[in-house]
Amino acid sequence: MPRIEVIKESCKGCQLCVPACPHGLVLFTKTEINQMGYYPVEYVDPEDKCTGCMLCAIICPDVAIRVYK
Repeated sequence: MPRIEVIKESCKGCQLCVPACPHGLVLFTKTEINQMGYYPVEYVDPEDKCTGCMLCAIICPDVAIRVYK
């Protein structure tokens, strides 16, 4: 099953990936702060809806998202 991994220490919480995900699987939750003082986004996919389209990774300016197919 495709999935993504958010590299939390590289994510600056710009949220560009949130609207880029066609299934709404990338969320900005403000639950934890990384070492740089930013709130990273979170990947939430309990129903395995990720298709591995890579739109989130393509739009990420910090290359903080890895896609696994």
